[in-house]
Amino acid sequence: MHTDPTITEQRLARMLSQRLRPAVHARCVPLTVEVWHVPGEPVPVAAGLAADYGPAQVGDRWGPAWSTSWFKVSGRIPQEWAGLAVEAVLDLGFGTTEPGFSAEGLVHRPDGTAVKALNPRNTHLPISPSATGGEQLTYYIEAAANPVVMHSGPEQLTFHPTPAGDRAAWLHDADAAGDRDPLYRLRRMDLAVFDAGVFELVQDLDVLGQLMHELPEQSTRRWQLLRTIEQALDVIDLQDVGGTAAAAREVLAPALAAPASPGAHRISAIGHSHIDSAWLWPLRETVRKVSRTVSSVTQLMDDHPDFRFVMSQAQQLAWLKEHRPDVYARAQEKAKTGQFLPAGSLWVEPDTNITGGESLVRQFVHGKRFYLEEFGVETEEMWLPDTFGYNAALPQLMKLAGVRWFLTQKISWNTTNRFPHHTFWWEGIDGTRIFSHFPPVDTYNSDLSGAEVAHSERNFQDKGRSDRSLVPFGYGDGGGGPTREMIARADRLANLEGSPRVAVEAPADFFAKAFADHPDAPVWVGELYLEFHRGTLTSQLATKQGNRRSEHLLREAELWAATAAARTRAAYPYQELDRLWKTVLLHQFHDILPGTSIAWVHREAEQTYREVAAELEELIGAAQRALAGPPGAGEVVFNAAPHARGGVPALGAAPRTRAPGRTPPVAEGDGFVLDNGLVRIVVDGRGLVTSAYDITAGREALAPGAAANLLQLHQDFPNKWDAWDIDVFYRNTVRDLDRADEVSVADGGVRVVRTVGASRIEQILSLEQGARRLDVETVVDWHEREKLLKAAFPLDVRAAHSTAEIPFGQVERPTHTNTSWDAAKFEVCAHRFLHVGEPGWGAALVNDSTYGHDVTRDVRPDGGTTTTVRLSLLRAARFPDPQQDQGTHRLRYSLVVGVEPADAVREGYHLNLPERTVPGSAVVEPLVAVDQDGVVVSAVKLADDRSGDVVVRLYESHGRRVRAVLTPGFALGGAVVTDLLERPLPDDGSHEVAGSVVRLALRPFQILTLRLAVGRG
Repeated sequence: MHTDPTITEQRLARMLSQRLRPAVHARCVPLTVEVWHVPGEPVPVAAGLAADYGPAQVGDRWGPAWSTSWFKVSGRIPQEWAGLAVEAVLDLGFGTTEPGFSAEGLVHRPDGTAVKALNPRNTHLPISPSATGGEQLTYYIEAAANPVVMHSGPEQLTFHPTPAGDRAAWLHDADAAGDRDPLYRLRRMDLAVFDAGVFELVQDLDVLGQLMHELPEQSTRRWQLLRTIEQALDVIDLQDVGGTAAAAREVLAPALAAPASPGAHRISAIGHSHIDSAWLWPLRETVRKVSRTVSSVTQLMDDHPDFRFVMSQAQQLAWLKEHRPDVYARAQEKAKTGQFLPAGSLWVEPDTNITGGESLVRQFVHGKRFYLEEFGVETEEMWLPDTFGYNAALPQLMKLAGVRWFLTQKISWNTTNRFPHHTFWWEGIDGTRIFSHFPPVDTYNSDLSGAEVAHSERNFQDKGRSDRSLVPFGYGDGGGGPTREMIARADRLANLEGSPRVAVEAPADFFAKAFADHPDAPVWVGELYLEFHRGTLTSQLATKQGNRRSEHLLREAELWAATAAARTRAAYPYQELDRLWKTVLLHQFHDILPGTSIAWVHREAEQTYREVAAELEELIGAAQRALAGPPGAGEVVFNAAPHARGGVPALGAAPRTRAPGRTPPVAEGDGFVLDNGLVRIVVDGRGLVTSAYDITAGREALAPGAAANLLQLHQDFPNKWDAWDIDVFYRNTVRDLDRADEVSVADGGVRVVRTVGASRIEQILSLEQGARRLDVETVVDWHEREKLLKAAFPLDVRAAHSTAEIPFGQVERPTHTNTSWDAAKFEVCAHRFLHVGEPGWGAALVNDSTYGHDVTRDVRPDGGTTTTVRLSLLRAARFPDPQQDQGTHRLRYSLVVGVEPADAVREGYHLNLPERTVPGSAVVEPLVAVDQDGVVVSAVKLADDRSGDVVVRLYESHGRRVRAVLTPGFALGGAVVTDLLERPLPDDGSHEVAGSVVRLALRPFQILTLRLAVGRG
């Protein structure tokens, strides 16, 4: 009889969900349940075990948002279960929520050691593989009532403003908090017999049913599986599932034994749990998510010796070591067996657009060093599945850190262009190439379903060149990682007709095989731009400012502390700097720094940044006071920038010889003029810049009839990911803020005040004497909603491309939209500057905290071209933080006219590293000096091994080959080129010690780390 495949699939689905899966734990008895609700923040395990518990039962409600409850479950294994496998089934009230996004639990023994986690797809607790009968048992469950902030609908995720992410609102503001009633209800607390035969039958049917669904309609194998499944289902007695499971499995056995074709696609399945270090939960909850996940996967390793699991963020293991040493010991034990695999090489999985260059170095340094010291492992991969674009300096940084392979998945989220490769060489701005892979499964949370395995093969774009891809599998974000069901799928898919071959193995195994298969893989040159989530360059300005400021303060603290140690024998603050660096690195995680976490995370981050700044200011101040000499009538000016200015050398200090001054505004018409002999700026009665004239070149910077520093307001309501996205249609509506409440003289500049809606914007426009830079200091009291604020500068240049600073260099992007790839870059990242120009003349915008920019071109009636550069200053998304960016912000940006990109490098550093003055009279010679402006010193510090060696990191910043001389400010005992971890590298000819100096030969954008031994002099 002909069978309709749809009917069989429906029959199988119902049998599995309503009869077979429940039959895995069909024989059960209830456990006794008691509860203690923690009155506040989570407590240590010892406190949870010692608490005063009260009675509870299935059906009880528990858990207001962010609270913790401890459940004590106890019982006795029935005597008649002797010889049987026994498990507990513990359902905290998960319902249909996704793993990692709702309540979670961690089961403990009475001695406080962790057993495994409880999650929506993982509710079992192994008790005994063969019970004696009569055993008494007691376990404790630390249960977290995390609210569901982001809801999964039948078609897509839904994003609605919610106060659930604001801890202060939930604790203190009843109106804002809404319903504070318990969120969850205990659903099941049973002791049960684990029927292994039924479990294996479920896995057999699950795999064959999913494979059948994915095979082509006319495939012979599909129809064979259809008939086999029907026969197996016919064998099952619904009143005796356990008794008929073995017979049903016999029917299925031949179908499972049929081998895959010799040319079948090969999948390396890598156990993994992508745990966001903060996102829709605070940092403190991630600490517990890590404990739960590692407890579960190490327990799973006991039963499955071939199971391999990757842990990719050193910070999370450091948390484990600090907060759960018992779980950490299990991880180290499993690392020795080769099952638990520290990987990734980074401290956290950071944002790689906004994070500064030296910070990225330290991500590698602290990540790799942790794995070396704690696990004896030299990691060789950069495992970064989820971040919002990848800067073009990363290949060189990876190589300098000893990384050979790169993995990510996020580019599959592109909304305009499909990335053309899955296995390829990625070439950075300096020419370095790294062998890279994008898993074609298009997820970093695979469950190894038939659909995902089949998609991996169909989607793989390098067919014919390679037949191998990688699948990271496991529930993420506290979902517990891989499950025994996933491992069962992998076992059955190892060699199964109609399916790719699946092997559970380590990332290194995959990359070695992929490289051997495909050493001549295609090459992608330049940044990996994500055509999505462009709003992350602007969301949560205060968080971005905290990071930018911390990065520059850390630079200063290391520089001046190292200089003070060399000049005055002051103690170098190794421990303090190590701790502060790790704090800043943590907050560069790819949902904190981009501004896409709940309010709790960002308010906490802002406070942390204030504390970091205060401590770094103390370190800087102490070092500078030691260097400046006895206080007197004079002042010493410290310049931490890599370029000299105002008579003060780069990286050094000198007594002040001149007082800085601003060019006083002169009234003209209804506005003002600022003229310092180099640049003439006209500000009209609207507070807009109507002329920026380069006196030296005799050229107007602004387009005819255009006004600059024009603030523009756009409606900003993307289709889905509010804080993440800026969709291109935002440009359809714009409001020019071209009316001023006040235009006057103040603070040596022109003061402009504007109001829009409930917001107030105050700006001071000023021009320093001897500068080509119009500075715009801005204070915004921001109270808009779902709006984007930009500052526009229409420039009279025909610029084929823009040049933006990225870590350790620059990247050029077309200003036109010739191709869909060009058009998709309608919002781009720049660090301290973005430059546009023609041969011989250009202009730049520099900033102290802005990353989002856009550049557009328009042809004028006179045939000229206007290139408009805009900075994205503020947003006001409402999810996941309904109060995003509300309040007062201070920021600074500048227009620099008549400059090349090389000049913009200098101006960007000067803006972000202002001079400091300290009472005293000493001249502080730089610890190192370089004779080429294009060679930028990014770090001066003492070696981490406390040897007293001076470590200098520098890079070629102009994109040119250059020879330079580095002169130490101390007796030179030798110089060695090192990797990022300050370990010697083979001599590559890039340096030569010549007496008391080091001669350098650098390629474009080359990064060089030198370890300088201090000689006797």
